[in-house]
Amino acid sequence: MTDSIDYGNLMHTAMRGLIKTVLLDVKNHGLPGEHHFFITFDTTHPDVQIADWLRERYPTEMTVVVQHWFDNLDIRDDGFSITLNFGDAPELLNIPFDAFRTFVDPSVEFGLRFETNEDDEDEPALHSVDQEAPETENAEITLVDEEDAPQKDAEIVSLDAFRK
Repeated sequence: MTDSIDYGNLMHTAMRGLIKTVLLDVKNHGLPGEHHFFITFDTTHPDVQIADWLRERYPTEMTVVVQHWFDNLDIRDDGFSITLNFGDAPELLNIPFDAFRTFVDPSVEFGLRFETNEDDEDEPALHSVDQEAPETENAEITLVDEEDAPQKDAEIVSLDAFRK
């Protein structure tokens, strides 16, 4: 038993579970309405599998869009694979959830950003994707609900306030 609860890792696990659930629903029912995803991932992660030409073009990070055309969506406990079209060249990508840097659904102003905070004892930090928010070293999450706040900026909740 440890002396503290690792909320950072628990949040990462929960958010990856949320993304897994969303992707499973898309696999089973397709993308509803105007929903689409921008997924940015670390191409240097050892379990990322992409074509060599994509790895050469995106040596550290890559953003893919899941929207109009995709195929072979397969969801696993540790990640997913999908075939996407790159200039009329379909390519299979295997992306572990641990490689995620951001997951954004701009149709409903929802975004998550995952980072590892080197300065905080290698504890992962979870940040929102908010282009106007300044970069910080704190663990943060912002969930924007379109019905609750369609006309105002997202509120940032810092988990540091709850740490001892």
